[in-house]
Amino acid sequence: MTFEITASYAAVLAVMMLILWVHVTKYRASTGISINHADDIDLATRIRRHGNFVEIVPMVLILMALSEAQGTRPLFLHLAGGLLILGRALHPIGLDPNNAGAPLRIIGNSAGLIALLICVVTILMARFA
Repeated sequence: MTFEITASYAAVLAVMMLILWVHVTKYRASTGISINHADDIDLATRIRRHGNFVEIVPMVLILMALSEAQGTRPLFLHLAGGLLILGRALHPIGLDPNNAGAPLRIIGNSAGLIALLICVVTILMARFA
């Protein structure tokens, strides 16, 4: 099995991850802060943007691949992948250290969680159908 749908989303998400990584790394280089964030709120925010990405994306991609392997209809895979990309694009924009309830942060996280749930449901439906 080639996992064509999951692979397509994984490639886009990998580019997004690299952008977030570069955002952290360039800031570290400009400030000389090597480890943690040294109470620099800008660096801490950049680290969390990247961290939140790497906390959710791998699990959803694994679940997408498992779902695709079970023969889930492409519509559900594209829905999960699209929501994941949308969520991961919006979350860093909305992540504001002064506003835990920023709308784009909430929408971004919610989209990722819905993508995860879509995959879980499709896997369980295939398993118990």
